[in-house]
Amino acid sequence: MADQNETKGEEGKHKYSIIVPTYNERLNIALIVYLIFKHLRDVDFEIIVVDDGSPDGTQEIVKQLQHLYGEDRILLRARAKKLGLGTAYIHGLKHATGDFVVIMDADLSHHPKYLPSFIKKQLETNASIVTGTRYVKGGGVHGWNLMRKLTSRGANVLAQTLLWPGVSDLTGSFRLYKKSVLEDVISSCVSKGYVFQMEMIVRATRKGYHIEEVPITFVDRVFGTSKLGGSEIVEYLKGLVYLLLTT
Repeated sequence: MADQNETKGEEGKHKYSIIVPTYNERLNIALIVYLIFKHLRDVDFEIIVVDDGSPDGTQEIVKQLQHLYGEDRILLRARAKKLGLGTAYIHGLKHATGDFVVIMDADLSHHPKYLPSFIKKQLETNASIVTGTRYVKGGGVHGWNLMRKLTSRGANVLAQTLLWPGVSDLTGSFRLYKKSVLEDVISSCVSKGYVFQMEMIVRATRKGYHIEEVPITFVDRVFGTSKLGGSEIVEYLKGLVYLLLTT
């Protein structure tokens, strides 16, 4: 009990900036915001929504959420068009006031119920990065067909074999960073699409940052359509070759 109280006290010393990139997430954004508030009741945090000009009304929903929760808790930092995932994090980072930054998807594939585990793991280990993983005991994937599971697993095995990153889930995008570490790592990355997350963790490993993992269950999006297609897979393979040659 004493350890739990100490951890809770440590949480109160920190602020967490949660960056959520969006594109056509009108059906998901209100629910994920509600769940973040539900699971981080005793934590100082802000949610930074980086919307890339969604035509479905995502920004209007976010503005309604600002009225409900406050513009100091929900920050809308919109961009005119789709400019890539990597630049979305860079854009959000410019507006982050926390000393820790969480990056997560808006489509409910990353459940906010895991956020307390991320925070607890970081406080216990003083890790520079805590990353969610599908590929350890307690982790998994729900809602994918066999082909997509094999594709994802194969991509990770291939990257593990060639790059030796020191983490089990290279392509995951649910992570907590010390803000200074994210600023350092992101400044050395050149990828902007699907391969961006892989480059981030490989660069962090090469720089010697302390990385811890938390098991998560990735759930395929409930509303909307997946943005992963054949072009992203080609991009991933190109990125893998690039990292093999440059890290």
